[in-house]
Amino acid sequence: MKILFAASEAHPFIRTGGLGDVASALPIALAKEGQDVRVVLPLYEDIRPEFRPIMTFLGSTMVWLGWRQQYAGLFMLRLDGVVWYFIDNEYYFKRRGAYGYYDDGERFAYFSKAMLELMPLMDFFPDVLHVNDWQTALAPLMLDVFYRGREEYKNIRTLLTIHNIEFQGAMDKFVIGDVFGLPPSHERVAEYKGDANMLKAGIESSDRVVTVSPTYAKEILDPYYSYGLEGILEARKYKLSGIINGIDTERYDPLSDKALFKNYSVKSIGRRAANKTGLQALIGLPEAAGKPLIGMVTRLTSQKGIDLILHVMEDILVMDLQMVILGTGDWKYENALQEMAKRYPNKFAVLVSFSSDLASKIYAGSDMFLMPSKYEPCGLSQLIAMRYGSIPIVRETGGLKDTVLPYNAAEGTGTGITFKTYNAFDMLDAIRRAVALYEDKVQWKRLISNAMSVDPSWDKSAREYIKLYQSI
Repeated sequence: MKILFAASEAHPFIRTGGLGDVASALPIALAKEGQDVRVVLPLYEDIRPEFRPIMTFLGSTMVWLGWRQQYAGLFMLRLDGVVWYFIDNEYYFKRRGAYGYYDDGERFAYFSKAMLELMPLMDFFPDVLHVNDWQTALAPLMLDVFYRGREEYKNIRTLLTIHNIEFQGAMDKFVIGDVFGLPPSHERVAEYKGDANMLKAGIESSDRVVTVSPTYAKEILDPYYSYGLEGILEARKYKLSGIINGIDTERYDPLSDKALFKNYSVKSIGRRAANKTGLQALIGLPEAAGKPLIGMVTRLTSQKGIDLILHVMEDILVMDLQMVILGTGDWKYENALQEMAKRYPNKFAVLVSFSSDLASKIYAGSDMFLMPSKYEPCGLSQLIAMRYGSIPIVRETGGLKDTVLPYNAAEGTGTGITFKTYNAFDMLDAIRRAVALYEDKVQWKRLISNAMSVDPSWDKSAREYIKLYQSI
């Protein structure tokens, strides 16, 4: 099957979040399943420089975007069994970073149309065009409006994955005609509540819509989670489903991760202890092998439950434990956490930055990994934490509910500690339960073994995506 996977970022070229991981790992997993999969990305200025010399220039064309005519160059390289395309336009993409510009709507409307216009230069007309989030969600609609009448395009089917429904590409309605170039007959598809809405256009136009976990697919039908799109999704829930994300198990492997103080596996869990003492020394906490160490690698935002943590931080830190948080985000959370670290220097460390090296050390050195999210479409950190033997403490929402099974001490089953409601004291209770279980070394070792034995790879999810492609 021929699949063109369209995304606004992908590891190892450029990554800002979970989409970058998925847009790399899923196509590679699909290729291993025998699919002809290719990925198309913008050629940002910040694409890692070592890849530019090995790119091949395939040619260029011009793209009409409303009344504008814009250049579109096409570059290609092969990596990990996948063909990667890069669309070049310096006006839109010769900028630092990937997002955050006043004209992001125009930039990604251009990207959505350019990928369609460049298919002849790719010499690739896919069976399925798989788009991701609002940045590429216009492509199915533009396919229907501008290209469906051409012989090569008429049988292309479309699938949209929603990684986070909070971000919808909403902007002034004026752009529907002026930038998107849509005729009056199709304007309503891209309009929602008086604005242009790129994600809504993708939901309406795609043959299927997928979220990154089965629970999140159900949650976004509820106004609490849908950010205003519940009506659109309810009317089209016949084409909505959820497939859980995986992780790159070669990239995240405690047996080979060079960032660790000592490598280990589920068969050599005892070697893991060196990572805890190494982490404690590195971040300035007293070395205390017997005290539970709670880790977090997260964005410091309300979505991630930082407000819950701050509400009961005193209660957490009076327990006989230590805690470390790595991340950046809202300044109010950064400042509050830094102030708390000053008050409890022997118990709490906060690192307001991001480093993949430090992240690996926290996954491997912490005993528990806290994720009290308000919502979590899928979440990758809990999967990585389990692979590294750090026991997740999570709220039962989205992918956290689908991937972390509550531990049952009587039966010895489960992979983590969970709580249901978005409430600081329910979270505190879960932490207390985890600390109590930690004291039972037999049960705790069994729980670590359960967590590390989970298969978090993309293999199963890739096969589910293939079934979905075949169904359309």
